[in-house]
Amino acid sequence: MDKFALLNKIGLRTDLPILKAGMKVRVWQKIKEADNKERLQAFEGIVIAMKHGLGKTATFTVRKVSSGIGIERVFPMHSPMVAKIDVLSQAKVRRAKLYYLRGRIGKKARIKQKELAEVIAVPATEEQKETEEIKEKK
Repeated sequence: MDKFALLNKIGLRTDLPILKAGMKVRVWQKIKEADNKERLQAFEGIVIAMKHGLGKTATFTVRKVSSGIGIERVFPMHSPMVAKIDVLSQAKVRRAKLYYLRGRIGKKARIKQKELAEVIAVPATEEQKETEEIKEKK
């Protein structure tokens, strides 16, 4: 393994969910205030873009509409300032980037939602499949 690939693996977070365009998420970000105080602030919206793969430089853009004004924030995926990401729902989309939502207002900006059970269900890893096969053989 070369040094560049090794450096990219250091500091990657494993506690984050797999995000896709169209997911409605709540991102909890750490905010530093005066007197060395920290608090968590939530930003809830739809993921409209995932960029730069899954490495250290990965980012995702979340869009919400507040008081009729669209607000977008770009979050670094593996930043220590992102405390946690809650997946609320998944929309049925056919695009990787949902920039077309910027030009839509009101009911036109809605997208069809999938069931939450389909979103939360995590695909089984190879190790889990192997242990299940062994249990079935016994």
